[in-house]
Amino acid sequence: MSNSIRALMGACAIGALATAASAETITVATVNNGDMIRMQGLMDEFNAEYPDIEVEWVTLEENVLRQRVTQDVAAKGGQFDVMTIGTYEVPIWGAQGWLVSLNDLPAEWDADDILPAIRGGLTVDGELYAAPFYGESSMVMYRKDLMDAAGMEMPEAPTWDDIAAAAEAMTDKDNEIYGICLRGKAGWGENMAFLTAMSNSFGARWFDEDWNAQFDTREWSDTLNFFVNMMGDSGPAGYATNGFNENLSLFQQGKCGMWIDATVAASFVTNPKDST
Repeated sequence: MSNSIRALMGACAIGALATAASAETITVATVNNGDMIRMQGLMDEFNAEYPDIEVEWVTLEENVLRQRVTQDVAAKGGQFDVMTIGTYEVPIWGAQGWLVSLNDLPAEWDADDILPAIRGGLTVDGELYAAPFYGESSMVMYRKDLMDAAGMEMPEAPTWDDIAAAAEAMTDKDNEIYGICLRGKAGWGENMAFLTAMSNSFGARWFDEDWNAQFDTREWSDTLNFFVNMMGDSGPAGYATNGFNENLSLFQQGKCGMWIDATVAASFVTNPKDST
């Protein structure tokens, strides 16, 4: 791994490492959510410490990012040196030899500081292949003011029926208040990640033990019908094109009563072309 990549990884993780030996440009591909935009705010400190390293940021919508970095890494195109992906891709790409191990970072960068579950998800055969910038877990977020106004109370362990009932009670479409916001935008990093998790509650699965697709089962029909009916009754207009940023905006504006979301740990990974 080049000294420049080491420095960038260190700056974005816990601090600065050794100065790069020569001028170099690093291209970083990242998603356009608020956390990744804030990450770029670290660049003043990095630039002051490493004036010989130029960092170019490529900020992309989630579906576009996943497509472009997957194509680039699989083809070893080298368009991006560092990229942000999740714990779904890291073990697959690491096992394929598409990523650079981070096990040789200096001792100041302590992998034991990473939450064990996240560290395990980013490790293949003892090799750590990504440095997490943050970690997430799915949760129900709700506006207490809208919940109280609707005369509802969120159970400690809500069922989907509880969610649908609360969403309906909070919905006031005449005043552009919607009971629930969920990702409807098509794509693995958008609606399919959420719908897959939701389908588990309905007993659905992608494949059976013999790898036969299961999308034509009653369980998947129940999942999708529940989702569409709930969003049609209590979701915002155009929900089928809403992703993370759109739902975040609605929630912050007080127009959305509930928001159920999360991705996986966002991680920095490095392209194999930087393994020298």
